[in-house]
Amino acid sequence: MSNSESVLERFTGWAAMAPGAALQRHSYDPGPLGAEEVEVAVEYCGICHSDQSMIDNEWGMSRYPFIPGHEVVGTIVRLGEQARGLKLGQRVGIGWYKGSCMHCSSCIEGAHQLCGTVKPTIIGSNGGFADRLRSHWAWAVALPDGLEPSLVGPLFCAGSTVFSPLLEFGVKPTDRVGVVGIGGLGHLALGFLNAWGCEVTAFTSSLNKQEEAKRLGAHKVVASTDSAALEAIAGSLDFLLITASADLDWPALIGTLRGKGRLHFVGIAPSAIPVHVFNLIPQQKSLSGSPVGSPANMAKMLEFCARHQILPQVEHFPMSKVNDAIDHLRAGKARYRVVLDASK
Repeated sequence: MSNSESVLERFTGWAAMAPGAALQRHSYDPGPLGAEEVEVAVEYCGICHSDQSMIDNEWGMSRYPFIPGHEVVGTIVRLGEQARGLKLGQRVGIGWYKGSCMHCSSCIEGAHQLCGTVKPTIIGSNGGFADRLRSHWAWAVALPDGLEPSLVGPLFCAGSTVFSPLLEFGVKPTDRVGVVGIGGLGHLALGFLNAWGCEVTAFTSSLNKQEEAKRLGAHKVVASTDSAALEAIAGSLDFLLITASADLDWPALIGTLRGKGRLHFVGIAPSAIPVHVFNLIPQQKSLSGSPVGSPANMAKMLEFCARHQILPQVEHFPMSKVNDAIDHLRAGKARYRVVLDASK
């Protein structure tokens, strides 16, 4: 395969033409391939709630026609002349970000996701509900052997988001860790933490998920809306990962932490968090949040997943049925991630 043999003059995908509109076929001119870019033939693409938010312009930054998709798995069909470390035909994944400046202090330190000019995959450009997608070579992360390509797409967004804090904050195998929310993010967090060696407590508002949470990796399950249950485990956790997008009893959840414990957000709480400093200072507790991980941390996550065979629980839809898949997500029926098959 040569670069010239795989050139497409136009990319074709599924686009919303207005906020909240059903997606329809749409072609566009991607322009010339950048010197540091790679072009990927999309094989699979996950659907995330962020795609839904962008389709609906909930964040006020969508541009139409808009092609969603930022959990892409595919093979490299073109390489820019300055692309490094990748080869034609190699299978890679691209997540929430697809580029960064590569020269600021954050990029130089390896925290590319914190770059001041980091380039989101679906904000200001078209995403992976399409036949092709381009990214900077550093953000096209190679898949290790042993991972099923049709399942790994959500790892590049949801997986990276919950795995990165384990590295960033030095979570230890001896730690007692809680995960709030058993959904697209939380179900992966349970598997990661169990394999990491932690004692894992799942917090859920639906106790009918109790057995499933244990199957996914939890050792204990607690009702996140039961104040007595939260009080019963006060002062017991080293780290509490919030994956839910809901308003909860934050003082009570902070109370579950022991000294030097950390409550960390990767889910988007809809309202401001009312916390008094006296909930933090006496026992040196911390609040924090983080986005997806760096490309290097994504590669570590993929190796960890391959070693322990941790994969998202997904439901598959043909790309041609993308609107059915989005309706399934909107209805809250996804268990726990949805993946589109671009060949169908």
